[in-house]
Amino acid sequence: MFFFGRYVHDLEIAVESIRGNKLKSFLTGLGIIFGVAAVISMLAIGSGAQREILEQMKQVGVNNIVVNVLEGNTDEEKSEEGKAQVRRYSPGLNFRDVACIKRTLPELRYLVPLVQYDGMLQSQWGRLQGKIVGVGRDYFPMYELHCAAGSLFSALQESEAALACVIGNEVRSKLFGHVSPVGQHVRFAGLWFTVVGVLEAAPSSGVEAGLGPVNSASAIFVPIRALIRRYNSRMLSKGAADEFYSEENPSYGQGRQHQLDQLVLQVTDTRYLEPTAEVLNRMLSRLHSGVADFQVVIPEQLLKQQKRTSNIFNWVLGAIAGISLLVGGIGIMNIMFASVMERIKEIGTRLAIGAKRADIVAQFLLEAILISVTGGIFGILLGIALSYLISQFAGIETIVSWYSVVISFGVSVTVGLIFGLAPAQRAARRSPIESLRYE
Repeated sequence: MFFFGRYVHDLEIAVESIRGNKLKSFLTGLGIIFGVAAVISMLAIGSGAQREILEQMKQVGVNNIVVNVLEGNTDEEKSEEGKAQVRRYSPGLNFRDVACIKRTLPELRYLVPLVQYDGMLQSQWGRLQGKIVGVGRDYFPMYELHCAAGSLFSALQESEAALACVIGNEVRSKLFGHVSPVGQHVRFAGLWFTVVGVLEAAPSSGVEAGLGPVNSASAIFVPIRALIRRYNSRMLSKGAADEFYSEENPSYGQGRQHQLDQLVLQVTDTRYLEPTAEVLNRMLSRLHSGVADFQVVIPEQLLKQQKRTSNIFNWVLGAIAGISLLVGGIGIMNIMFASVMERIKEIGTRLAIGAKRADIVAQFLLEAILISVTGGIFGILLGIALSYLISQFAGIETIVSWYSVVISFGVSVTVGLIFGLAPAQRAARRSPIESLRYE
């Protein structure tokens, strides 16, 4: 108890010294406060970025392969003089490719062709600039999209190319208001589609263009053959396109090289991703006469690369923020050395009346630790507040994790211990007689 009481007294002296020099102690702790806040807020930004990437990976599907079209690509063989001689013809991405893929690749779970048009959606209650997307029924389970009302279009409606559609949440609210949309009609480019279902509201994917699901909020989804059959502006059939051309939907007057905009494949297991992508690339190259008018992408690989980049970014941010803690520690050491010089007579007096060198070390070391601990606590509060403000005003998702709080606080205490030790030992080594004579 005597031993414990002795060091409690040293703690009381340290607290009294800090209270007697409030401004100096506050300025000393500022480096720790901002260092801890920087570590927490920077790691919160990095954690938010990582979670967003993981969410993107879930949305695009970990076993998915995407085939995107490359518009405007031509392939010409050149003679030795460099003059173009032969233009190779490619039919573009089309249903023949779909049939060949189904016959050739045994490890497929889903294969979904996709066609998309932007334009004006209209009902008897309102209008909305949106898009119409032609898909197969497998599109919805592949991206785990479910109906909040009604149902998805049936296999019969898909095979018969029926004018049925499933709408997104924004389409429902802006075109139908409080009216139940199931059984109502949506007009797009001269045709009326019957609403059979409404998709559940889904968070914005934030996935790079062409890799994830189409933003379903402002879209209507229809059987792809219904879209191809009615809006046959694809495959350079301009005569059919003119039938549906209007000022509201000017894109229909432009024939496009590809019958399909995209193919999305899902394999049964992740280990089949790269072999399937390689076979797919070779197959489509042969079907397209060697013309590079398509691109095979594995979204998971791109997102994993993003995650690795994000990890490196986190380390850099953490290192930069850690420098602030180091600077704060140097500030503590500097102030504590100055404090020792200011209080030499006090040190001599304590030693002369019976204080041990361990008491002097404990007094100055406890001062440094108290400043760093207090700075760490305020730094944690400031870091959490900064993370919230960054999320609110910069639109960046931030996640304050427990390990960032523990690490930053632990480092702040360690900084106080390490950088306060040298001044404390220097104070304890002073001779009591010399200290009492010091002016």
